[in-house]
Amino acid sequence: MLAVIRCLEAWRHFLEGARTKFEIWTDHKNLEYFMTNQKLNKRQARWALFLSRFNFVLKHIPGSKMGKADGLSRRPDWRKGIEKDNKDRTLVKVEWLRRTRVEEVLIEGVDLLKKVKESKAKDDEVIKAVEEMKRAEVKMLRDEEWREEDGLMLKDRKVYVPKDKESRTKIIQLHHNTLVGEHGGQWKMMELVTRNFWWPGVTTEVKRYIEGCDLCQRNKN
Repeated sequence: MLAVIRCLEAWRHFLEGARTKFEIWTDHKNLEYFMTNQKLNKRQARWALFLSRFNFVLKHIPGSKMGKADGLSRRPDWRKGIEKDNKDRTLVKVEWLRRTRVEEVLIEGVDLLKKVKESKAKDDEVIKAVEEMKRAEVKMLRDEEWREEDGLMLKDRKVYVPKDKESRTKIIQLHHNTLVGEHGGQWKMMELVTRNFWWPGVTTEVKRYIEGCDLCQRNKN
């Protein structure tokens, strides 16, 4: 339909107001859809108004029998295409991929886990859970809410981050200030951070960090 509109615009000075009805040949059978009553969008309504200025008939002809129209659309000075063997070819080259920044995030994430393991600062709730685990001499307590694994405390299978302001800020920064984070909003950042990490008051700290992000404040309402 767009092709029909563009052609009528290009040859309007020949066709508009012509007394003789002219034919528009098309191999697009789906245009018959517009020959019945439909609820048109605004663009189609403008097209209908434009088409009303011409005296034409739309004629459907299969593409295999559209010799004349097909011939008019081809350049005689262009060479015929040659079919090439496209086996074992790479569409995306390795050097096109920007992997450096993502690798930096992963490496810093490993360093953070090491720092979390070595940290001695704990929240009261975590200390209480660890003491209960030691008394009961089991690895899981309270319906698997808390567990210890590879030197890390897990709450609902998420890494508990100790009461270390630097570590917690760094985790939010890695999810917010990188190409992966893309400076998302509060709830997007909450979803990203709490996929793997948890600590008491994480929602408040994420909100406070985003409110203090200079780039976000300058570019968002």
